[in-house]
Amino acid sequence: MQARNTVASYGRVSRIFHWLTAALIITTFPLGLIAENLPYATSEELALKAQLFSIHKTLGVTVFFVALARILWALTETRPAPVHPGRKLETFAAEAVHWSLYISLVLVPLTGWIHHAAVDGFAPILWPFGQNLPFVPKSETIGQVFGAAHGLFVWILLASLVLHIAGALKHVIIDRDETLARMVKGTPSMAGHPHQARAPVLAALLLWAAAGFAAWEISRPATTLPNTAVASAPTPDTQSQPVSPADTGANTWQVESGSLALSVQQMGSAVAGQFATWSADIAFEETPTDGRNGTVTVKIDTRSLSLGSVSDQAKGADFFDVANHPGATFTATIRPEGTAYIAEGTLDLRGQVKPVSLPFSLTITGDTAVMKGETTIDRRDFGMGTSFGDESQVGFPVLVTIELTAKRQN
Repeated sequence: MQARNTVASYGRVSRIFHWLTAALIITTFPLGLIAENLPYATSEELALKAQLFSIHKTLGVTVFFVALARILWALTETRPAPVHPGRKLETFAAEAVHWSLYISLVLVPLTGWIHHAAVDGFAPILWPFGQNLPFVPKSETIGQVFGAAHGLFVWILLASLVLHIAGALKHVIIDRDETLARMVKGTPSMAGHPHQARAPVLAALLLWAAAGFAAWEISRPATTLPNTAVASAPTPDTQSQPVSPADTGANTWQVESGSLALSVQQMGSAVAGQFATWSADIAFEETPTDGRNGTVTVKIDTRSLSLGSVSDQAKGADFFDVANHPGATFTATIRPEGTAYIAEGTLDLRGQVKPVSLPFSLTITGDTAVMKGETTIDRRDFGMGTSFGDESQVGFPVLVTIELTAKRQN
């Protein structure tokens, strides 16, 4: 039994590639569909969901490399001639579907892989080579675009697969020819001369170009959201009453740019995100009075949270519960702490008011101040993730980091 193709049949290597790819597809797609629809209300449910997603992603990467190897092999091989060369429309359709499958076997796993690399989240790929991709930065925008493309491309892959299977069954049931037998057993068939028609390739490329444009259009509304914090944007009212800078007699400062980020361990991996909408009322003097430099009130729109692939979960009832608590407020006084400063006050989050201290560094040049600080809070203090009592699923500490640049106003 020959390893290479002939004009009348497929060789052993091509058949192995074909059936290995088929087995991977019929395993990978159901796993992804099941994982997508699994609940995650408890730590046990989350662990199962993450495990299935990890297997799905790992198989997807395997499909990508198998598909590349298969395409490279096919480019060096003789292409068996059509069994019915006179049926030009049928031959065109079969070859167009075949090329659509080739393209999908590369683009479907690749878009999923880029989405995985662009956002932080649970369910790592189960291999020792890391979770990132060269030239793919961490970006919610990139994640949204390629996530939308992956979801759309999967259905094109399945449509192409259904048409491919339907064609094979037609050859068995209606035509009763050797088309399927050539791929199953390498059975040779009487055929004409092989040919390399360009029209089916162009048709498949046009289909995928249209699909790529559709994916871009689907994701475009989401990509118009800001990727960095808009510190001057309004936020919902909360129970805490901000301290007015006018009451302190200190200089007020207008935030010009900044970011308010957080990071938490989930399933052993750090998941990082940020709030896109928040505001800060700052009153600050370089020289302290009665041991205090001023006050700060930070108001946060919790609905603007993006947290990698688990944003929806984080904004759900078990965590930030943004439907009932759309805002949070940190109100504090500022005092010197060695060569730096510390803001000591309370954080009103999810209906719970707890003491929080934020150490930070401050560099003032003329009327411009650059501030960097971070603190760690325990999610349990605010009633978040009560059903996730196992820290191996979702970590208890949450690292909060803030950076901003502000201008003196008076």
